[in-house]
Amino acid sequence: MAILISLRASLSLATARRGATTKAAVEESVTDINGQRLRTDTAYFILPVVRGRGGGLTISKLCPNTVHQDQNEVSEGKPLNFSPSVKSRFIRVSTDLNFMFSLATIWKLENMDERTNQTFISTCGVAGNPGQTTISNWIKIDKFEGAYKIRFCPTVCDFCRVICRNIGVFVEGGKRSLVLSDVPLKVIFKRA
Repeated sequence: MAILISLRASLSLATARRGATTKAAVEESVTDINGQRLRTDTAYFILPVVRGRGGGLTISKLCPNTVHQDQNEVSEGKPLNFSPSVKSRFIRVSTDLNFMFSLATIWKLENMDERTNQTFISTCGVAGNPGQTTISNWIKIDKFEGAYKIRFCPTVCDFCRVICRNIGVFVEGGKRSLVLSDVPLKVIFKRA
């Protein structure tokens, strides 16, 4: 009997610790290159960790407007703001976010392009309104190898079924477009 009670107490303690760890991971803030927490009222550049393969993120000048990595490695790209699905002053790891170059350019996952067999990230999204109709507008920032990666894995719709994928780079004709990928683009954030 004493062993059973001890086993139950150990399991309860392990479960409580796992819950605390999970909650801490969810509440962990994303930080910029200076170690400061990313804020919702501040713009940031998204820069690659690995240099020599393009610069910061920007918008293509071709229609449809897709998100791409600037070819010039010293370019910081265009500044972005982040808006979480749940009101907060700071950006937290693994939370649903709208990525915005401006109020009119919200990131959105497009349908797969049949010619390239790639799913591109465009700037045709809609801000806010978490749910089924905006499921393709919600992107996450996750920790990755001492830096961060960007992922499509929205949780703003309880009954929607999504396939979680990393966001990486597809190179065609010298253009480095953001797409769903098995290989994530490893990034850091710099205050604009």
